[in-house]
Amino acid sequence: MSTPGNFNGTKPIINPDDAAMLLIDHQSGLFQVIGDMPFTQVRAHATALAKMAALAKLPVITTASVPQGPNGPLIPEIDKFAPHAQYVPRRGEINAWDNPDFVAAVKATGRKQLIIAGTITSVCMAFPAIAAAADGYQVFAVVDASGTYSKMAQEITLARVVQAGVVPMDTAAVASELQKTWHRDDAQQWAEIYTQIFPNYQLLIESYLKAQEVEKNHEQLDSARA
Repeated sequence: MSTPGNFNGTKPIINPDDAAMLLIDHQSGLFQVIGDMPFTQVRAHATALAKMAALAKLPVITTASVPQGPNGPLIPEIDKFAPHAQYVPRRGEINAWDNPDFVAAVKATGRKQLIIAGTITSVCMAFPAIAAAADGYQVFAVVDASGTYSKMAQEITLARVVQAGVVPMDTAAVASELQKTWHRDDAQQWAEIYTQIFPNYQLLIESYLKAQEVEKNHEQLDSARA
């Protein structure tokens, strides 16, 4: 198996200290063309990426394609949960990487790994991901935080970006690679992010908290009897 582009034999794993997140064209109008998965799922996953970027202290760069037109504004959740995100306006370029200000903002982060999600997948995510890989970046494409008009378009795009050396990932895998361990002070906040990626995870949290409550009550009862 060949090594993905620009990893030079190293493992294609996210390094939180060398990664930046690019959230491209998550716009209300473009969400209406999504057909490969529920658009509500894409929106939840994009929001989860913003939350984990804030927790992991990753630089975040956002941009929008003609937001004053039918593509619509960026969803507000990204700025809400990643208030440090830098927005770069474009001058009509379809490929964000064709905008010099966008590329300059990416370079200014000093990071060599890029986590990219965008709507639509086959254009807004794929074009800059392929271009960034060609410019020497280690690129991770978050497929389920992007969205396109058909499952076929998603599969074709996935094949294309892989051929270009981009590493495809899902949102949960990005969270796990950034989090790395449950032995950390903000573990509860990471657990909450997983409930946004797969809501049934909330049931596991509730079961765990209930078990902890029962154990604590037993300990208190044993102590009272002693």
